[in-house]
Formats: sequence, structure tokens, C-alpha cells
Amino acid sequence: MRTLLFIEGIFYLIMGVWPIVHYRSFAKVTGPKTDVWLVITVSWLINVCGAVMLFSAFRDEVPWETVVVALGAPLALGIVDVYYVLKKVISRVYLADAVIEAVFILVWLIFLSTDRAAVS
Repeated sequence: MRTLLFIEGIFYLIMGVWPIVHYRSFAKVTGPKTDVWLVITVSWLINVCGAVMLFSAFRDEVPWETVVVALGAPLALGIVDVYYVLKKVISRVYLADAVIEAVFILVWLIFLSTDRAAVS
């Protein structure tokens, strides 16, 4: 479980830091945005999620609160990705993110169904 938290945490930090550090390349890949402040705000929140996962990856016990973040963040982001791509508000490139988010959810569900005792 700590490996999963580490991988997901690193992914979230990379994706969260990218628009903050180099917004132009982010916008070039994902398409132009009208509310840059909102992109940056979401990026900081994604960084917080990633940090929580990374901190928990290095603990002896993983609290349920971290599992909620590790499952809830990809669920929320994946839903937003798919919904707004279908509404033609954001680029189809976000469907790639939705697939990654779905993989995180699936792996968590498989893990929790086989080893619930690992969560404190």
C-alpha cells in the first residue's frame, strides 16, 4: 500500500506543480483556459493531496483518512475530466488523465478488497 501511495503521491505532485511552475507548457498541452487563477488553485489542492499521500507512504501505518484522499481525489478529478470533456469545455487530452485516475481507483479497490488490515 505504501508503494501505491508513493506512486500516486508523486503523480499528483508532478501534475500539481506543472501549471504553477510553467503554465504556458501546461496550457499548450491541455488547451487555453479563461480562469488561470482557478487552474492554479486546483493545482495547489492537487499538491496537498500528493503531499498527504507521500507523508503517509513513509509511515508505519496508513490512516483511513489518507485512503479517503487517495480514492476521493481520483474519483472527483476523473468525474470532472469526463463530464467537461463531454460538454466540450475542456480538451480531450483530459480523458488520458481520467484513465489514470480510474487506474488508481481500481488498484485501490482491489487492494482494499484483499488487505483491509493494512489500513489503521
